[in-house]
Amino acid sequence: MMHRRAFLGALVAGVVAAPLRAEAQQAGRIAKLGLLSSEGLNPPGHPMYEAFYGSLRKDGWVVGQNLILERRGAEGRPERLPELARELIGLNVDVIVVGSCGQVLDAVRHATTRIPIVVQTCNDDMVAAGIVASLARPDGNITGLSKLTPELSAKRLSLLREVLPTLSNVGVLWNPEYSAFAADWRSLREAARQLKISVHSVEVRQASQFDMAFGALRRERVGAFLMFSDLIGWYHTKEIADAATRNRLPAIYAFREAVDGGGLMSYGPTIEDLVRRSSGYVNKILRGANPSDLPIEQPTKLELVINLKSARALGLTIPQSLLQRADQVIE
Repeated sequence: MMHRRAFLGALVAGVVAAPLRAEAQQAGRIAKLGLLSSEGLNPPGHPMYEAFYGSLRKDGWVVGQNLILERRGAEGRPERLPELARELIGLNVDVIVVGSCGQVLDAVRHATTRIPIVVQTCNDDMVAAGIVASLARPDGNITGLSKLTPELSAKRLSLLREVLPTLSNVGVLWNPEYSAFAADWRSLREAARQLKISVHSVEVRQASQFDMAFGALRRERVGAFLMFSDLIGWYHTKEIADAATRNRLPAIYAFREAVDGGGLMSYGPTIEDLVRRSSGYVNKILRGANPSDLPIEQPTKLELVINLKSARALGLTIPQSLLQRADQVIE
């Protein structure tokens, strides 16, 4: 009887100790993290860099100690993405992180079904596009965060109407190479129909096309424009905001960074928050989690930011009711 108790005690102790030993082994090993960007790479000290790596540090992963970084940026040359993806895979990284869906994710997911992939901010319908089986259970090597919020396009249009009550003609500046934005377009067109506003699509694929794009907006005689949540609007917020001011065109953006750079208004998810949360996926995978079991998360925080200096430059008066609803007003 005593021998049986001793045996059971040893067995239970072994069962309990096994995951503890595995956790200790995970914590003690050196992990290799790959990152792929369609543009340049954020340097140390950049808010997005610190949001991601600062969060990893809190989870025990320190660059140069137990974490090796392999970062690659295509510098705005999408044709380089497949080659850079293969390079990361050849380095046998443990996880690959991409900033968005579209070309950069396609380059990686078509190159490997073995290495886990974490997407920081995806605006595509990942299920409809066949990227994952479902948001609750991706069932593959891809997981991460989705900022697919098509209803926000309709909300941005209604916010423009609050600032410009007689608005009847609006432009949409967007990059179709990033995404088709099918859900955004459906939501926007339905809202425009209800508000009796005409919508004009103006495509822009790279910064060199901004002058041409704003020329198209002027020819359409739009009273304002809005932007979808794509990379052209993320990487070139300052240039677009400056061009909007020069052309005296009010605009609402998907990213608050555009308003920080001189744009009029923004409404959407906080990208820094999504980037920070994406490190949690990396931590879980490095500690043994299967990406197929990690649900795709969506934004939990939306911000309305208004730049009063830009409003004055455009000769606009922002309604007090709108200012009271804003999360931040830049004076």
